[in-house]
Amino acid sequence: MKIGISCYPTYGGSGAVATELGLKLAERGCEIHFISYAQPFRLDGFRERVYFHEVELADYPLFDHPPYTLALAVAIHDAARQYDLDLIHAHYAIPHAASAWIAREMLLPEKDLKVVTTLHGTDITLVGQHPSFQAITRFSILRSHGLTAVSEYLKGETERNFDTGDRPIEVIPNFIDTDRYRREGKPCHRSRLADEGERILMHISNFRPVKRVFDLVEVFARVQESVPSRLVLVGDGPERSRAAKRAEELGIMDRVVFLGKHQSVEELLACADLFLLPSESESFGLAALEAMACGVPVVASRVGGLPEVVAHGETGYLLPVGDVDGMAEASVGILEDEELWARLSRAGRERAVHEFSGEKIVPRYEALYKEVLGKGSRDRGSEVPEASGEGPFRGEVP
Repeated sequence: MKIGISCYPTYGGSGAVATELGLKLAERGCEIHFISYAQPFRLDGFRERVYFHEVELADYPLFDHPPYTLALAVAIHDAARQYDLDLIHAHYAIPHAASAWIAREMLLPEKDLKVVTTLHGTDITLVGQHPSFQAITRFSILRSHGLTAVSEYLKGETERNFDTGDRPIEVIPNFIDTDRYRREGKPCHRSRLADEGERILMHISNFRPVKRVFDLVEVFARVQESVPSRLVLVGDGPERSRAAKRAEELGIMDRVVFLGKHQSVEELLACADLFLLPSESESFGLAALEAMACGVPVVASRVGGLPEVVAHGETGYLLPVGDVDGMAEASVGILEDEELWARLSRAGRERAVHEFSGEKIVPRYEALYKEVLGKGSRDRGSEVPEASGEGPFRGEVP
């Protein structure tokens, strides 16, 4: 199969999964064409059967904001024609699925390009529900020939908020390369991150407000009173300065390490003793899965899709959002009990390997692609169900 993949290239779960999916598919014999405004951050080095097409944005004085959605549609159209792509897999409903649909319309009747869309999170729970985007998000969802969500939670949110009717949404969870994410065999940077005898608590994210890094610092402040430890923060974003300021106020700045963005996070996770994820919302929680694969117990919020990833009491603990004291107590309990830590570590690794490895998940995408390509004129994207209820998108799509 010849597959185009449109995704965000930046530091984040959707881009990481989209890139890893493409690389795994290429290893299995598919021809993969990434289409985005920059090279995906995990697309490093030459890979056989993998191509990258950069979206060109016109520098024209009339445009205060260059129309990326249209430029992306043209890039998809051109790649599909030049390389005879079978389908385009859009990661995030907007703008990628919308651009894919425009490209498909431009190609008809010469070529019947199929569109598969994977919903990842804020395209449904935040951005997509904004009045400015809800109608086009729903349109893009319903025009896709294949539709997936990364968790049962996200599937439910999509059905509730976008009136999808009987449109099938297949839950295909995120996955990781469990040979790459493992505790053994990685360069250990532990001695550079903490002193001997100190435990390492880690957090990886884009530091958006939804990640609640302020709570993260509060949790660590309580933990380090009982357990000699360091907090290692990986990533960057708008809440970093606020987290640093709070660490200074609490007098623990010398025990907090801000590493910024790193591509090889598996090397860092292999050094961690505990992973903290006190988010307000998580559609899946890829960072938690990466930690589990590296044998790192997780303490996180009981929210969104996280309970589908972290097994409470088996691979870590889930607490209510904002329960700083509860998260600190759970963290101390894990770090002070070597037997408990070892049990959670083993269980996390086993869960990652048996349920969320690429070997388990990638064939499910391949099966979906084959189903979509085999439907011909009976594809699921040919009809859009009539909307009902309140909202800006009522009635049939013209």
